[in-house]
Amino acid sequence: MKSFLFSLLALGGFVYAETAPLKVLMVCGGCCHDYAQQKLILSEGISSRANVEFTIVHEDAEDKKFEREHKVSIYEKADWAKGYDVVLHNECFGKVTDNDFVNRIAKPNFDGVPAVMLHCSAHSYRMAETDEWRKCVGQKSMSHEKNRDMKVINVALQHPVMKGFPAEWLNPKDELYKNEILYPNFVGLAKAWGEETQQDHFVVWVNTYGAGKVFGTTMGHGNDTMSSPVFLDLVTRGLLWSCGKLDDNGKPLPGYESKQK
Repeated sequence: MKSFLFSLLALGGFVYAETAPLKVLMVCGGCCHDYAQQKLILSEGISSRANVEFTIVHEDAEDKKFEREHKVSIYEKADWAKGYDVVLHNECFGKVTDNDFVNRIAKPNFDGVPAVMLHCSAHSYRMAETDEWRKCVGQKSMSHEKNRDMKVINVALQHPVMKGFPAEWLNPKDELYKNEILYPNFVGLAKAWGEETQQDHFVVWVNTYGAGKVFGTTMGHGNDTMSSPVFLDLVTRGLLWSCGKLDDNGKPLPGYESKQK
């Protein structure tokens, strides 16, 4: 996909190339979260911070008893991510066990399509035997601690994704996902203390899976967290970083600032 849309404008004798927005595919749905609102919070919040264009696929099971087992229809195609610059996953389908299906979800990222993993995406597909989705996420997590206020510690202050994120941030009423396995390319960026496990768990990270770069956070259970400017700033930087469009100071590269006024 071309990085620039060559819309030539002759102004005062100069020719300008208008930067095309990053094409973001957001996949959301499943159990336990307000995806109807979160898809709006995320798409509107990120669009106000970066030059992006969203396509949203929101699917739920017709029978709520089987919402954890639902298989999102777009993933049935081998080339489901074709035409997109990055995929944002905000889904909760923990009981899907079809290994071929799960491997197909991870494959585009392995081949180089950037990915953003939010909250329950780290728990999705966890009942499948294959590890490919977990390797794509960067960690294996099978459970979380109770919903509570959570103090998040920035452990990578100089990383571009964490520039602008507070040294400490109180994340109200969220779930701490337990890190069970961290895969070799996982780089932790922020952590929180587990009251039940009595140990730290990473809640923000970056990962490399095959040729693809991944940003992830297990924060974001509730709409209050999702709509927080701190959270939306973080996810926007993570998305831009995964696409190679974030500078060393945590700012969008020229042309990738929001076009909204």
